[in-house]
Amino acid sequence: MLKDKKILIAVTGSIAAYKIASLVRLLIKAKAEVQVIMTESAKEFITPLTLSTLSKKPVYFSFYKTENGEWNNHVELGLWADYMLIAPASANTIAKMSAGICDSLLMATYLSAKCPVAFAPAMDLDMYQHPSTQENIEKLIAFGNEFIAPGTGELASGLSGEGRMAEPEELLAFLENKFNPSNFYSQKNVLVTAGPTHEAIDPVRFIGNASSGKMGYALAEAFAEKGANVTLVSGPTNLKINHPNIKKIAITSAAEMFEAVKANFANSAITVMAAAVADYSPTHQATEKIKKTTDNLQIALSKTIDILQYVGEQKKAGQLTIGFALETTNELVNAQNKLKSKNADLIILNSLNDEGAGFNVDSNKITMIDKNGQIEAFELKSKNKVAQDILQKITQL
Repeated sequence: MLKDKKILIAVTGSIAAYKIASLVRLLIKAKAEVQVIMTESAKEFITPLTLSTLSKKPVYFSFYKTENGEWNNHVELGLWADYMLIAPASANTIAKMSAGICDSLLMATYLSAKCPVAFAPAMDLDMYQHPSTQENIEKLIAFGNEFIAPGTGELASGLSGEGRMAEPEELLAFLENKFNPSNFYSQKNVLVTAGPTHEAIDPVRFIGNASSGKMGYALAEAFAEKGANVTLVSGPTNLKINHPNIKKIAITSAAEMFEAVKANFANSAITVMAAAVADYSPTHQATEKIKKTTDNLQIALSKTIDILQYVGEQKKAGQLTIGFALETTNELVNAQNKLKSKNADLIILNSLNDEGAGFNVDSNKITMIDKNGQIEAFELKSKNKVAQDILQKITQL
């Protein structure tokens, strides 16, 4: 897929620059043509000689080749590339990209590029979470640049959190997906919900369920592997995201999940509601911990917003909505009624009566019911394989 593709890698001043050596090697192994440009500060973290040796091309970091005035033509570099990847993208460079500040060969090339541009942030937790950085990232996405979300883990500062640049293998997969013409899901925006919701009773107690989120996360990973841009709205889980094409929005309650879905649904071609959303939430949440002072405690509950019904009512031509139905009695009839009442295109039925299916396990046994009345039952499989079956069905729809 990357054979003979011209990949322009722009390296900025971040400790994560050392990872680019591995990325260049992977790209060369994939028979891509690689040109590296750097900022002056990037040279403090990895030498041009290293990247030049690996890419088999000179590395550019200055406008000028010699003292006699010969220059590195940023316009030609921008026209040469099939794809430009800015990695690592420091907070400083992201700010300059957002403002259009042209003070380096790298920035001049970025502003001249006619090819698609992606950026992979790498910085410390607090820098990444700062409102100005988040605003700059949103602006770059609005400009049409592609955002490769950072991972969560140990950072150079010793802190642990969001800000780690995507790994070289993830960046390679991202680029491969961009040049896969047979990929139906490439560039499509997909919205997935996963996990449980927790409905607060008081500051320390909640109403919830045993959902682990594994099915929703498996679906998000499957879509991302196919090249989709995935927004994952996740309730409380211990699961981690492993793909740069997935943007995770962490929520706690059904109301928060609804707001996240509402904000992202209009731009999504496919919406998969895999989360186990609470049907009811305490009508009043105590502001202090409820003490055990009586033998009986009554808690009034109010119905939560039906998110699947909302997306079914709001969807336009070309949008697909997929729901899940976990049942214990009258499984097929209940799932068929849900398909119709929620105006869904596909319902994924699973039953707690089937061993190995349901909450907090690595496998699932499903039956698919689509809007055309077709019913297809599957054997017990791992949730990763179930996700592949669901994607194949969505492709048919």
